Amino acid sequence: MSVAQYDAIAAAYQDSKQLPFRRHVERHTLFEALGDIRGLRVLDLACGEGFYTRLLRIAGAAEVTGVDISGEMIRLAERQERENPLGCRYVCSDAADYRPEGTVDLVVAMYLLHYAGSADKLLRFLTVAHAALRPGGRLVGFNDNVLNPPRGTVSWSKYGIVKTGPAVPTAGAPIRYRLTNADGASFEFDNCYESPETYRRAFGEAGFREFRWLGVSLDPAERGNPFWDDFLANPPVIGFTASR
Repeated sequence: MSVAQYDAIAAAYQDSKQLPFRRHVERHTLFEALGDIRGLRVLDLACGEGFYTRLLRIAGAAEVTGVDISGEMIRLAERQERENPLGCRYVCSDAADYRPEGTVDLVVAMYLLHYAGSADKLLRFLTVAHAALRPGGRLVGFNDNVLNPPRGTVSWSKYGIVKTGPAVPTAGAPIRYRLTNADGASFEFDNCYESPETYRRAFGEAGFREFRWLGVSLDPAERGNPFWDDFLANPPVIGFTASR
């Protein structure tokens, strides 16, 4: 997907952060994986309009820099920083080309890696993240669930998600997401499939250790609610973590 296309969906993408799965599954799983981040220096790669950049700062991170390739996403992020200053900093750059100033304790990459489109660019993303981290620092993020490719019998439409792609995807195959927000507005974007083995190999080549996928978890406030059964049985997205 081109930068211009992301610029065009920036506002709708921002609104999608209010979808229930974002709050009760995605956000809960991420912060459960992060643990206590008070006082940490954080780099938020593929920050979008700064949703998680701000939440990381609110959770106690000492400093947070958000990086995104879309100028319109960065404009939205900077506007919110002006309206509600938290001390977040934003940079418009392709994550694969970003050169960090100094090192950080934590890199967050929410839905970055599956935009690589090739094993080579996946390695570039991970090399940037590795270079940004201090020894012992962590990379944590979310990704299209490459362990659970789209299947015709699975539907996430009640969660505002329609996900389509080949039943047996090959390297670089497009996986299309269509999200529908609470106001009925829909937008689409594609990411690219790479095999679990390609991810494992890229993390290793970039120098990471202890790479593992993280199953999603549900906000305790929603546990016992059957609405989430289909999502948890066949999650369309997955978390990951690795250490330098």
